[in-house]
Amino acid sequence: MSSSQVFEQTIIINASATIVERCIIDLDLMHRWLNPVLKCEPIREWSTEIGGRSRFIIKIPLINPTLISNVIEREPGLIVWQFNGFFKGRDRWECQPTSQGTKLINRFQFEIPNPLISWGFNQFAAPWTKSDMKAQLRRLKQVAEELYQLECS
Repeated sequence: MSSSQVFEQTIIINASATIVERCIIDLDLMHRWLNPVLKCEPIREWSTEIGGRSRFIIKIPLINPTLISNVIEREPGLIVWQFNGFFKGRDRWECQPTSQGTKLINRFQFEIPNPLISWGFNQFAAPWTKSDMKAQLRRLKQVAEELYQLECS
């Protein structure tokens, strides 16, 4: 029996919530901060509106595990992708304006139905996934702050 897990990371970004959100929903900007072993491809046309579908591919030779994701919640400053595949869960991105810029919260909630895959993930990939989420947020912060500087100059 699989149990739900939650990984949540937060970062303060010195840029407006609008710019931070653009880094999350613009596919070209997303690929600047997304882990290089991940690839996001639209299914049909790229959309971050409710119902927008995409696939996240982990570039592992020969197997390329894939998660199909669907936008299930969307409002200004918030997007939630639901995904199915070897993982089932949600990836929630929320931009909260602050006096210094934006507080970005990424909440990855999931379960792994296959007990063998779940065991392997927990033994080997969970610590890497947590540190990778932190690294992704740092890269996203860098991209957003660069955009902010460009728009302010």
